[in-house]
Amino acid sequence: MIPSKREQFGSSFTFILAMAGSAIGLGNIWRFPFMVGEHGGGAFIVAYLICSMFIALPCFLCESLIGKRARVGAYGAFEKLAPSSKWKWVGAVCVFACFIIISYYCVVGGWSFDFLVRSFTEGLSPAHPEEAVGIFGKMASSPLESLTAFMLFFGATALIVLGGVKKGIEKFTKITTPMLFVLMLAIVVYSVTLPGSSAGIKYIMQPDLSKLGASGWACALGQAFFSMSLGVGTVLIYSSYMQKDDSVLKSGFWTSVFDSGFAIIAALAVMPAVFSAGIEPGAGPSLVYETLPYIFASMGIEAPVASRIVTFIFFLAILMAALTSSISMFEVCVEHAMERFKCKRWHAVLLFFVPVMILGGLCTLSFGCMSGVRLFDKTIFDLCDYLCSNILMTLGALAFTIFVGWKMPAAEAREEFTNGGTLKFSGRIFNAFRFLVRWVIPPVILLIFISNLL
Repeated sequence: MIPSKREQFGSSFTFILAMAGSAIGLGNIWRFPFMVGEHGGGAFIVAYLICSMFIALPCFLCESLIGKRARVGAYGAFEKLAPSSKWKWVGAVCVFACFIIISYYCVVGGWSFDFLVRSFTEGLSPAHPEEAVGIFGKMASSPLESLTAFMLFFGATALIVLGGVKKGIEKFTKITTPMLFVLMLAIVVYSVTLPGSSAGIKYIMQPDLSKLGASGWACALGQAFFSMSLGVGTVLIYSSYMQKDDSVLKSGFWTSVFDSGFAIIAALAVMPAVFSAGIEPGAGPSLVYETLPYIFASMGIEAPVASRIVTFIFFLAILMAALTSSISMFEVCVEHAMERFKCKRWHAVLLFFVPVMILGGLCTLSFGCMSGVRLFDKTIFDLCDYLCSNILMTLGALAFTIFVGWKMPAAEAREEFTNGGTLKFSGRIFNAFRFLVRWVIPPVILLIFISNLL
């Protein structure tokens, strides 16, 4: 039987650290720096911060309100707040989406683990830096190596979640989230002192309004929206572990600040090093697993010890970012099993462990021996990514905002938002929040959804 008393985070601060860790992911590192340079530098950062505050944060608050009010998992939350309705299927879709995401996300996390190990070895040898570019392709296409990395990463994720909220998730994130910032700041210090790094700083920070335009605003909106892992129940499940007196408004605000701040720090860590090496900046896995290993290996010719240390710190940060995100998604699945089947946590972990291993294994092999297997002209990995990133996450966020804006009684939403009216100015902010989630944000999410399908 599940425990009668629900676990809680120890404090508002540890909740914020856990939530920030969930939001901070690989997209902050391999996508945000490139987008900043492509869409107007400092102008894009301003646009991104505006979108984070007025679009992403209200969506976050909608999901958080539902979780704190219901104090159950995604499926049970809608079942409790809207009994005898179809809304519970929104929760079911969240669980399904997290199952899909954790399956392919652990593949990427496994790559981080593999490269962290290589930082100890001669795998990124400075003797032949050009060989570092090909390491990723060889590793990803090797069934034994890539499957081993995937299983180790997912095993670590499952082990943390098995520890529960206090002894697992909270204990891990309150150490790793601050450490993640420290590690990336160390990389920033090193990166900006490299010869020629000023061009990378200029690439990121110099405002260029001519490059922003409508497409730049659309990219800023999409990045802000997806950066906080909205629409799949991770915010809901963590918020259901909040203490009664914790403020969803304050917690959401600081989560947004940490997420946006880390994205800017990551850009300052990555792009100066890229420009210092004289390489054309790109986005995606190639930036993290091909371009940067080449840069680190090249640096090692003149400073092998410093290169080895910087490489280790960078991929340790990547691994931590991946883990803090993966545990929140797996927790959605595990909590659902605990509630629906009235089982203990370790039974719930085992229930999802095998299916994730199977689907994740297929996603892993889609870079190698199963690369020719295609569904809707996509590999298994790409199909999972497209389904969740472009469809399920967007529609999930739309459902959360519609539920809070139109289905959930305004009095209940106001009570959770204002902590029963005890928070100063929260009543005025709630009125603006309610206007946004009823009239502004749903059309914006639909715009994102349509643009993702085009």
